[in-house]
Amino acid sequence: MKRLVLILMLLAPLAMMAQQVVVSGVVVDQKTGDPLRQVSISAGRISVVTNEDGDFSLKLNEMPKAVNISHLGYKTQRLTLKDGKTEGLQIRLEPTTIQLREIVVQNYNPRELVNIAIDKIPENYSKVPELLKGFYRETAMKRKHYIYVAEGVEDMYKTPYTRSVHRDRVSIVKGRRLLSQKQGDTLGVKVLGGPVLPVQLDVVKNHDILLNKEELDGYKFSMDIPEYINDRLQYVVRIEPGVVKDYALFNGRFYIDSERLAFTRIELELDMTDKEKATNRMLVKKPFGVKFKPRELSCVIDYRYEDGVSRISYLRNIFRFNCDWKKRLLATSFTATCEMVVTDSQSQDVQPIANRSSFDSKDAYYDKVEYFMDPEYWSQYNIIEPSESLDKAIRKLVSKYRRN
Repeated sequence: MKRLVLILMLLAPLAMMAQQVVVSGVVVDQKTGDPLRQVSISAGRISVVTNEDGDFSLKLNEMPKAVNISHLGYKTQRLTLKDGKTEGLQIRLEPTTIQLREIVVQNYNPRELVNIAIDKIPENYSKVPELLKGFYRETAMKRKHYIYVAEGVEDMYKTPYTRSVHRDRVSIVKGRRLLSQKQGDTLGVKVLGGPVLPVQLDVVKNHDILLNKEELDGYKFSMDIPEYINDRLQYVVRIEPGVVKDYALFNGRFYIDSERLAFTRIELELDMTDKEKATNRMLVKKPFGVKFKPRELSCVIDYRYEDGVSRISYLRNIFRFNCDWKKRLLATSFTATCEMVVTDSQSQDVQPIANRSSFDSKDAYYDKVEYFMDPEYWSQYNIIEPSESLDKAIRKLVSKYRRN
């Protein structure tokens, strides 16, 4: 099983947007008014997700007839754009309810249901090579303060789902980074192969991670409460470690479309019962004298159904850990986050990405992109809008960089 890896290292010593038609606004819960994060906003194959504050901005080449807004546990909304108003929208999503008669889905044996979904992968997912355009961001926080931000636009070449991921490739179209200039922020974070995570963690395609008999035999399966995604009922299968292995296993949920029996969403969280095993799964390297204490490694992978095909659409990976130095009384908490959204896809006349242009899974994004200051850096690209807290952190880091 492939490892999700994290590197700690000593650090040495980000921008915004615009285009032709911009559909922007905020998505909130209809009842509470609370902002909703990771909501999918799409017009055909073009899509983005909302940020931590529920904000989004979708850039299109022409005025769409409507945009679709979908989120786990909420009714999908098709929004017709009236009177040419496309910006400053407030979208209120209504939570879905599960009718009692629909709970018959629990008649399935959960392990058998997962096996059926695996067998149906060749018919439910892409049968041809595809080129996906994505926006990738990774951040590192020391306690509650950002010390590192990097992001970029990437191309992902995906072979058919009948093949392994070994020929899938990622290349960086455009990228940038910003680091803390504060002397106390000498311990930073590198995520190994971050932009390649959409290839490595495409669990439906990369069976080495989880969806193979040897791995699945190590888990206990149970049916959970059904959910709706994009107005489609989902069977929810919960997994938890069932045996003791020499490496840490996961707790998680599989969301399986009740009609197509396709994986729609996969949630995984590393079992932290054995800290040594969890450390071995997360950590590659650290400075001498630093004690690494794992707290969380979690991952969400979403698949979107469009044009009769399911394809990966969103991924979020979170590392939380503490670092303790000798002769210090208190440990310092760190959080590293990797996030990727597929913003467009192409299935016609697709050419592979050359090896010389591809990002290697052993590379750190930190080493591949440079510092930036251009405020219009992402003007023509769809991105995950920075949250208010991240936007403030970026401005602060830029200001410190200029002073130094």
